[in-house]
Parts: sequence; C-alpha cells; structure tokens
Amino acid sequence: MPETSARAAGRPRSPEKEAAILREALRLLSTEGYARMTLQLVADAAGVSKSTIHLRWQTKADLVTAALEAMRMVHTEAGSGDTRADLVAILEDFERTIEQVNGMALIGTCLAEEGRAPELLQLLRERTVLPRRELLREVLERAVAAGEVRSGVDLEGAVSALLGPYYADHLAGRVAPGWAPAAVDLVLAGLRQAARA
Repeated sequence: MPETSARAAGRPRSPEKEAAILREALRLLSTEGYARMTLQLVADAAGVSKSTIHLRWQTKADLVTAALEAMRMVHTEAGSGDTRADLVAILEDFERTIEQVNGMALIGTCLAEEGRAPELLQLLRERTVLPRRELLREVLERAVAAGEVRSGVDLEGAVSALLGPYYADHLAGRVAPGWAPAAVDLVLAGLRQAARA
C-alpha cells in the first residue's frame, strides 16, 4: 500500500531509542574506555541494531562526542546578569558533567588517541570544550560592557584561568567542594584590580 510505504520511508526517529543510545555510549565509555567501546556493544546495551546507530552517527567518535554534547549545559541558567553567579553556575555544571562521564579519563583517552583518531579530539573540542569556553567568555564580555572589568583584558586567558584549577587540582588529588566559587573570585579579583589600575 502506498500509505504503508510512505509511513515506513518517513518513519520518525524514536527519541527514546536515541536517549538510550547516548546513555549507554556514556556508560560504556566510562567503564570500557574509548578503545574497547564498540558500536556493537552500544547497540546491544541500548537494545537497538548497529544500523540504527549508523543512521544517526557515522563513527564512534561522532557518537561519543554527540553523547557528551547532549549532556552539556542542559539545566544550567547562565544569564542572570550576576557575573559571579553565572560564572560559578557554568563551572559547577562543568564539574558535574566531568564527574558523570569519568571525563578526566576521557580527556586522557582523547589525547592518547590523537595520533590514531585525531577526529575524536577535534570533535571533543568542537562539541564540548569550545562551546563551554564561549559561555564563560560571553559572561565576561557582559561584565566588560557593564564596566565591571576594563576593556582590553585577555578574556581567553581569563577563561583558561577559570577552568584551569579543576584540571590542576584533579591531577594533584586536591579538588574540593567550593573550588568553582574560589576560582571565580580569584579571577574576578585580578580583572577588577586591572580595572582600578
């Protein structure tokens, strides 16, 4: 029947299946690591066929970074107009995301795999790292426009200074509750000192 054919050809994708695939991709990534995680493992865990995954994502790197992208900044509001509160909210969301997906191990995997799978690190940058940096930069740009910090400051350097303590403290084994407000206060103090100067 033409109606049946049209319905089959235009069958909408199932949001439930897509959510299950992304969820299982993240789970397997954190338990198996990138090298051992396969699309077939994800398909089996999500209860779908491998071809269902390929309809949505062409490669394992594409799937992994799509799963990370789906988690990023889902619930965080960062447009209150309060510079300190917005920066802290973004950093705390960053920490939650990292912890949920064993993100430090994932970052290490991406760096280790760069020679063999450079697209993984590139997609990780495009879909997770750079968008979060842009969120932080937008808050700082609003602070510049409001006169909280002087124009001409190195905003990219300030963004790196906001994110850097998490990585450094994690490697040192000393990430503690309250790191995000402390990082924001330290960076804003420096930017405001520059404004007074």
